[in-house]
This record gives sequence, structure tokens and C-alpha cells, in this order.
Amino acid sequence: MSGGWNTIESDAGVFTYLVDNLGVKNVQFEELISLDPDFLRQQSPVYGVIFLFKYPTGEKSTDVPKDGAFDFAAAENLFFAAQTIQNACGTQALLSVLLNKEGELEIGPQLKEFKEFTGAFPSDLRGEALSNSELIRDVHNSFARSSPFISEDQRTATEDDDVYHFIAYTPINGLLYELDGLQPAPISHGACAFEDFSEKVIPVLQRRIERYPANEIRFNLLAMVQDLRIRAKELGDQDWLYREEQKRNAWQWENALRRHNFVGFVSEVLKGVVRSKLREGDGAYEKWIEDAKGKTEARIEERSKKGGMADEMDV
Repeated sequence: MSGGWNTIESDAGVFTYLVDNLGVKNVQFEELISLDPDFLRQQSPVYGVIFLFKYPTGEKSTDVPKDGAFDFAAAENLFFAAQTIQNACGTQALLSVLLNKEGELEIGPQLKEFKEFTGAFPSDLRGEALSNSELIRDVHNSFARSSPFISEDQRTATEDDDVYHFIAYTPINGLLYELDGLQPAPISHGACAFEDFSEKVIPVLQRRIERYPANEIRFNLLAMVQDLRIRAKELGDQDWLYREEQKRNAWQWENALRRHNFVGFVSEVLKGVVRSKLREGDGAYEKWIEDAKGKTEARIEERSKKGGMADEMDV
């Protein structure tokens, strides 16, 4: 069940302004285009990584994880919430990092209050509390794409569906943890100081990706880092600061576009084009239709070769 939670994109601009709207200060997200420790280190300080991947719906659960080890006792010393509702995993993953970094980040009064309220809860009740938080749900949904074609009906995913899931990796109390609300406990990947996170997390991610077929490319990685404008100001790098400000402006524009439904606009544009083609005569309309069909078929074929996402769901 989605319980009123909509799907959001794995996008640096979406996640940056989502946490900003939750009251978090001086944090942004950067997309990782390669599994390169040096590139990740350049973004330091790095608080965690959000990993989006295709979820194996037909895979049976096991008593031990395929990598690392369950740390059932860790829930006493860190924030870990079970995922109890569909479509919330993106926000839950970033909160899994933020709520374990209260001493390093300014998470804001509302998230601090939520953490304190759920501090004594077991993971399943923490998940229920998160799912029922109007503040978190409303901020999450404000970044969902506006579309009249999204069905409100919810169904259980089958093996034929392409289902995607977000999880978090972050160093906590000297250990590297994988925080996945669909797992029974945090997964420990061994010792990891905060300053060693970039080196330690990359091999874990590589092993995770290697479990998929070689032609599977549907992954996305976002690093949670300090607002890069702070570093630019400290270094007095005005060019860098300008680029970061322009990036923020572009993110705000894209986020605003996500909130709008352009179906009516597109419909009117198509009507105008059709009228224009009909006035041209000499089969111009029919030729336009056939050309469009050809281009669509070519795009579908190209997307299929690249393993494009279709019938996507979040868990």
C-alpha cells in the first residue's frame, strides 16, 4: 500500500530541496557518475550514499544477507526503521542517513522532534511513525511528478514488474552500515571511520552491482554531502560559487516543472499542429503521422537495447 505516498525521482535536485524543506541545513546531494573513491572523496565531507537499484521481486528472503552481517543490536544505538509502506523508500533512505548524523548536521527542530519521539520504538513502529508523519509525507509528495495517468490503485508487484528500491550506506559509530527498511536489521560491512567512508563504501557498492547481469545498468547513486557553496566561499572561488548557484537555480526550475500538469498545454499544441498539417494538404498530415510512428518505434528499439525502465514501481 502507498498510503498516500507518491513516487519521487532519484534526482540530486529533488533530494536536496526535499531535505531543505524538512528543515535540514547545509546539505546537498551530488550524483555519482562512477565508482571512484577519489571522485567521492572530492565531495567531502560525505555523510552517506543513497543507492537506487532494481529490486529482485522473485528473490526469496534469507536468514543472512548476501554481503555483510545483520547487526540486530545496532538498532539500540542508531536510527533504523522498517519500511511499512510503498513509495516511501526514497525519503526513508535519506532519513536513515540524516537521523544518524544529528551531531554532525543541523537536522532542524521537526526531524529532531521526530527522532526523539521514535527513539524508544522498535524498527517496525518507527516505520509506522514515519509513514504516518504528515509533515514528511507532504514534503515528499510535493516533489512527485504531476500526472493524470498515475493509477491510485495499488497492487503487489510480480516478477514481471520492474520494481526499484532505495537504500542508504553511511558510517555510524565506527562501522559502515547498509540501512534497508525491507531488511530485518541494519547490515554491517565492517569497520569504517567517517574519514574512510569514501574508500570503504565503493567496494561494497561494486559487489552489490556485480550480483546483477552485466547488461543491467539501471542504477543510480547520490552522495549526501555538505553544501558545496560553503567550500567555495571558504576557498574564495567565485567561479565555483557561481556554478553552484546556477545549479541550484536549475534545480528549483526543474522542481517547479514537476508540480505542473502539461497535458492540456500539449493537447492544444497538437491541435494546432494537426490543423496546420491539414491545411497543407497533399498528404502532409498522413506523412507527418507515419514519420512520427517511425521515430517512436526507433526510440522504443533504442531504449530496449539500453535496458530502459518500463512499468516502474517503487517498494
